Amino acid sequence: MSTVKVESFSLDHTTVQAPHVRLAETFITPHDDLIEKYDLRFTQPNEDIMPTGAVHALEHLLAGFMREELEGIIDLSPMGCRTGFYLIRLGQGEQGEIATALIKALEKVVEAETIPAANEIQCGNYRDMSLTDARNYAKQVLQGLQGKYV
Repeated sequence: MSTVKVESFSLDHTTVQAPHVRLAETFITPHDDLIEKYDLRFTQPNEDIMPTGAVHALEHLLAGFMREELEGIIDLSPMGCRTGFYLIRLGQGEQGEIATALIKALEKVVEAETIPAANEIQCGNYRDMSLTDARNYAKQVLQGLQGKYV
């Protein structure tokens, strides 16, 4: 049995109120750089699980759109449970700033006509993406976030 603490395993998923933006962890590097990890929760855990085509398309779309809105993004990765994404960012932010950036990025997803890097050269599974599903989830998340953060 591992004794390593994994933040997401310590979260009571029955209390999550999706969608939300939550600062999940902070790290200080040996050179005193601050790194923040955000939980960008799109769907209610154990209730609404996004299909892989939606998650994959959202990952490609948000990779660029979030970087257009925020500096210091190291990575944006889907959660294995397919209920959202983790945003890893260098430097200190504020939850409202991250939420505003996500809202703007999701608005761009709704308007997107293509998925970036959806080809065999730039992606290892380019056939498993759905722009329609990505747009639908973006609309759903926007509706919930705008009520909480705007």
